[in-house]
Amino acid sequence: MNKFALGCGVVIAIVLFVVVVAAISIAGTYNRLVRLQQTVDQSWAQVQNVYQRRADLIPNLVNTVSGAANFEKSTLTEVTNARASVGRVQLDPN
Repeated sequence: MNKFALGCGVVIAIVLFVVVVAAISIAGTYNRLVRLQQTVDQSWAQVQNVYQRRADLIPNLVNTVSGAANFEKSTLTEVTNARASVGRVQLDPN
């Protein structure tokens, strides 16, 4: 009976050791997955931040292009008028 009790004790100790090792492994895996999920969330937030910044810059770009277009239009009108008036230049003989 003594050998039987000793054998059962060894088996119980081995099973308990395997359960503890499995629990530690599962906890470590869970913690790693949580950490990876947080990294993914941070990276996605950064992507959204960049997209939002680009979207915020579009109205500024539109205003800049509109201002440049108005300037180019007025400049083109002035150049066209200047070219048209070149043929009408009359020199005073005095």
